[in-house]
Amino acid sequence: MQRRQLLQSALALAGASAAPWAFAQSDYPHQPIRWVVPYPAGGGTDVLARTVAEALRGPLGQQIVVDNRPGASTNIGAQLVATAKPDGYTLMSADNALLAFNEHLFSKLPFHPEKDFTYIGGLSRFPLALVVNPAFEAKTLKDFLAYARANPGKLNYASPGNGSPHHLAMEMFKHRTKTFLTHIPYRGAAPALQDVMGGQVPCMFLDLAAGLPVIQAGKVRALAIGAAQRVAALPDVPTLAEAGVPDTEVYAFQGVVAPAGLPAPITQRLNAEINRALAAPDVVRRMKDFGMEALPGTPEQFRAMARAESKRWGEIIRAAGVKLD
Repeated sequence: MQRRQLLQSALALAGASAAPWAFAQSDYPHQPIRWVVPYPAGGGTDVLARTVAEALRGPLGQQIVVDNRPGASTNIGAQLVATAKPDGYTLMSADNALLAFNEHLFSKLPFHPEKDFTYIGGLSRFPLALVVNPAFEAKTLKDFLAYARANPGKLNYASPGNGSPHHLAMEMFKHRTKTFLTHIPYRGAAPALQDVMGGQVPCMFLDLAAGLPVIQAGKVRALAIGAAQRVAALPDVPTLAEAGVPDTEVYAFQGVVAPAGLPAPITQRLNAEINRALAAPDVVRRMKDFGMEALPGTPEQFRAMARAESKRWGEIIRAAGVKLD
């Protein structure tokens, strides 16, 4: 009898201590949600976050406030989120830099992308294309490779900065093709693209989220695209594999993470609502305008993809000797 009373008391105490948190989960969300974007306002990552956040506002019944925290190759925003309370009220846009590149580019990070975040789900991916100034003599990828091999080290390429997907895409391309091009890093995609269009630098890898309009307008010429299949918006542009450079798929991807320890019911709720938002007509249209491909799926699928990308790009980063500290 005494043992039964002790057991009942213990269960009652456990239920009492769990009740507030269980209520918090069942009542989620009951206050506005902060969505951290580790880039300045106005870029592709920011626009996508705001587009999806607006689509989530109705189903979740709460305002989602986008908080831009740029700097240090996403590390400033990432550290903020990694140390936040795992209650579902702090989310973050997470891309290649945070989830695949930085653990290889920096000797020390104040967080680990696999251990310090809860993976909620993917948002989008978009391929990068190798583009040249229209006046550049290479009209095809075969011509480009012939020129690069005849002029080792003399062919410059632009990027938005050291360690960017555009920079590392070219490093992978160089590794696969055994060519040597000289890197000219810029402070952002806009000035890099401006100089390629102006002819100051002949080429770069350009993401379609920013580059599709200028390619279609003929301001740069796309030689090949780093996708598994041709892109519907650019049907005449071959993939890198079709043009003779296999195993060189280069995408920028984005998804959503939260602090580690986010309760499973909240993770599942957010994942389900994000997947539904990605199918909403306004979101589909906006993503199409940016050349993005929706990336719905489970949290486990998003984590597996990100870790596979980290392994793949880690090999390229080590081979190229790229470091950001």
